[in-house]
Amino acid sequence: MEIKEIFIQTSKKQELIDITSLIQEELEKLKNTSKKNVTSNGFVNVFVAHTTAGITINENADPDVKEDIINALKIFDKCQFKHLEGNSPAHVKASLIGSSVLIPIENFKLKLGQWQGVMFAEFDGPRKRKIILNFYF
Repeated sequence: MEIKEIFIQTSKKQELIDITSLIQEELEKLKNTSKKNVTSNGFVNVFVAHTTAGITINENADPDVKEDIINALKIFDKCQFKHLEGNSPAHVKASLIGSSVLIPIENFKLKLGQWQGVMFAEFDGPRKRKIILNFYF
């Protein structure tokens, strides 16, 4: 297992950011430094270490899909919450989206569908966020 951390700086209160290429870059680094006995197939767990952000897989071809997801989740902005920090909607959205995804790797490439990308979901930004990648070969 290889563990890598990547950091992103978000720019909006709520946004979806395609991080597929960032994960693939880390995979390429592993490929270039791997020993000959390491297989090129496995999987990666992508985990966000925050309670007001999430990770999901969805369409990355049409940018309107990202906007539609953010707009649909805004329904929670109108709810009444008890949490005093005022970011309860972000906690709820993060729980619904989830904190991790598991992606197969084949020949050191992410094995995603034709239109799929890995999306980082920011719900309480802008902030600097940490994403942990666990590669298993």
